[in-house]
Amino acid sequence: MFTLAHLSDPHLGSLPVPTPAQLLGKRVFGYMSWRLRRQAIHDGPVLPALIADLRNAGADHVAVTGDITNISLPAEFERAEAWLRDLGDPSAVTVVPGNHDAYVDVPWNLSVGRWAPFMSGGVEGDSDGAAETPVASAGDFPFVRRRGPVALVGVSTAEPRSVVSAAGRVGPGQLAALERRLTELGRQNAFRVVLIHHPPLPGRAPRRKQLTDGAAFRAAIARAGAELVLHGHTHRSGLAKLPTPRGHAPVIGVPSASARPYPGKMHARYHLYRIAAAAGGWCVQVEVRGVEPTLDRFSTEARFSLSIDG
Repeated sequence: MFTLAHLSDPHLGSLPVPTPAQLLGKRVFGYMSWRLRRQAIHDGPVLPALIADLRNAGADHVAVTGDITNISLPAEFERAEAWLRDLGDPSAVTVVPGNHDAYVDVPWNLSVGRWAPFMSGGVEGDSDGAAETPVASAGDFPFVRRRGPVALVGVSTAEPRSVVSAAGRVGPGQLAALERRLTELGRQNAFRVVLIHHPPLPGRAPRRKQLTDGAAFRAAIARAGAELVLHGHTHRSGLAKLPTPRGHAPVIGVPSASARPYPGKMHARYHLYRIAAAAGGWCVQVEVRGVEPTLDRFSTEARFSLSIDG
């Protein structure tokens, strides 16, 4: 059995104070939003309580599906790198970026590139995942990390957008590579977990926050297959499915990992997936853990099982 933990959208608090030059353009609106509203939601005891609970959960691996930062300040990426290293060794933690991690255009080495050890992966044609190299640019997505029976496939939907947009895009090059990689992994009978920030289903987010090429992503999954798709972005729990050549792949979203209860959204949760081979496919036991009203600890809110054709 392999246990995978999934959390998303931590929106790390203690936002560094930007310089006047850094507030030019889109960042000024994000900074105002943080100070007037989002700080009260995300900057508090919830995320430390989640991490403390996660340390006792016995997970073999942790997946974080983006929005670690808030307005993409270089100092935020530096703090996020330290937070990720505190979360676990890079070999045991996998990250994909979200739209807040591409809030504005920041040089790779000063932004998401700082997290490269958590996004290292095998090259196409590498059958056992033994040779992992860090993602060196946005053009290197998707990456694949093999961990036991599980293949973690990291997709980036993060790209700088206009002031009013929080949408994401996979892009034709990444979609083509994703389909090739998933097909190859399917031949190896791996349990393929696609990690993506934006939900790939229509209607799960307002138009300005949607995955703009979601239909093309869904078509790639329909042709190549996957066993599980995990996302964040909406700050809501979600369970749906996508067609695959062998049946369906569950698509599951989690709320923000740091959120207090607030109107219109959900309090913080993370999921544990206990993955095991079964006759004709896979069995996945899912445990939903949520923050208690005291905000200082997490407990089990639900359990359910998934049977996935192999």
